[in-house]
This record gives sequence, C-alpha cells and structure tokens, in this order.
Amino acid sequence: MAKITYVEANGTKHEVEAENGSTVMENAIRNAVPGIVAECGGACTCATCHVYVDPEWISVTGGPSMMEEDMLDFAFDVNDRSRLSCQIKVSDELDGLVVHVPEEQA
Repeated sequence: MAKITYVEANGTKHEVEAENGSTVMENAIRNAVPGIVAECGGACTCATCHVYVDPEWISVTGGPSMMEEDMLDFAFDVNDRSRLSCQIKVSDELDGLVVHVPEEQA
C-alpha cells in the first residue's frame, strides 16, 4: 500500500491509502477526490483525470507514454508535470506521492 496526497487547486489536501496495482485515478474516484472526473473509467480515452505530479516525484512516476501524450493534448492547462492519473500504477515506490488537481478538467 502507498499513501497518495491529492492537492486541489484551492490547496485542500486529500490523503488516501492506495492498493498496489491500482491506479492513482481509481483511488481518487474511490475516495471522492474533487476534480478527478475520469469519464472514460481509466481507458486513456479522455483527459478528465489530468493531474500535475509534484516535482520531486517526476523521476519516480516517469513521463507519459505516446498514447497518454496524445490524450493530454485535450487536457486543460498542460505542463511538463502533466500526467493522466489513470496511467500511473500504484506501487510501494509511490508511497508518499503528491499530485495536484488542475482548476478544471477537459
């Protein structure tokens, strides 16, 4: 299990326990984290689970795949820390992960 902290655009934090093998998006939905819509349910066919990975976690989460980059073209206010949370798999290495939810989703 890993602890993940979701930070809303207004600064409100939500810390959740996440099972290994699940995704950052699945845990946001299970815990009703505001701002994570996940319209496609994790199929990487929308951009409504967009998050910004905290800078100190970029090297651990890695960058987006080519398919994910294509979907990020539809996300709001993308930057070099943007990821789709449905594409980040939870593992012990992500214990303490911090992601920021954008002001709005695509």
